[in-house]
Amino acid sequence: MLLLQLLINGLQVGALYALTAVGFSLIFGSTKVFHFAHGSTFTIAGYVFYWLYSIAHLHWSLATAAAAVAAVAFGVFMDRCVYLPIKRHEGSYFTVFVASFGAAIIVQNAIGIVFGRSFISVSTPLSASVELMPSLFVSPLSGIAIVCAVVFFLALQVFLMRTNVGVALRALSENPELVRVFGMNPRRLSTVVFALGSLLAVPAAILTSASAGLNPAIGHHVMLISMAATIVGGVGSLRGAACAGLLLGMAENLALLWFPPQWTDAVSFIVLFAFILFRPTGFFGRPVAS
Repeated sequence: MLLLQLLINGLQVGALYALTAVGFSLIFGSTKVFHFAHGSTFTIAGYVFYWLYSIAHLHWSLATAAAAVAAVAFGVFMDRCVYLPIKRHEGSYFTVFVASFGAAIIVQNAIGIVFGRSFISVSTPLSASVELMPSLFVSPLSGIAIVCAVVFFLALQVFLMRTNVGVALRALSENPELVRVFGMNPRRLSTVVFALGSLLAVPAAILTSASAGLNPAIGHHVMLISMAATIVGGVGSLRGAACAGLLLGMAENLALLWFPPQWTDAVSFIVLFAFILFRPTGFFGRPVAS
């Protein structure tokens, strides 16, 4: 029964990892910006929802909408006001990474000052677990997390495959110069990518706040998982990032069968190292020239 409980928990966590990993992979694959502050987007969305729903007592739909607006605004701000000026002055890849890392530290400390550094959680009618079988407890949030991951991923695939903007975004990841030839503005497309990638972190942040809880440093964990999922899934593959996020969530939970909880983070990186050694292109990735 413990194995079944951990599998269900792993599916829930993996679905949330998949959402954030796809968002990061979309941004990195399309713009080649290592958006380390993607974890901060997750944190901002979670805390905005917590503040509006649990403290200001707004309806959950309004709190969710506000969290989405905050997440998208932060992602677009980073693109337009941080990364774009650096790229305009031909800053290096490392400069962009350091700027993103610095922004993540600023967000973490700002949230810590406002809300404190301890864990907070959002209590909702769906947070309570139900005993389906003896010693098997399942929260409705588990099903919601899985449905959200599937719906958002399919919606993103339809957008990328069936709309003109989506086709342009795919072209942006392949050849930015070709995008200019066809009269499209890569900078505007980059803003759309950051908005979409940031939006994908919102359901994961809200569901995490209502299940496991949040603290100001959780963005770093989210970012490391997203980075690992991008590599395990194959750089540039959204389908791979989704599968890898699910795999890492399952691995973390199943590891509890043999290891203490403090080792669960290490399990994700053992999986990452295994892929780097034996399958460096990941699930669906293509070989990358050195």
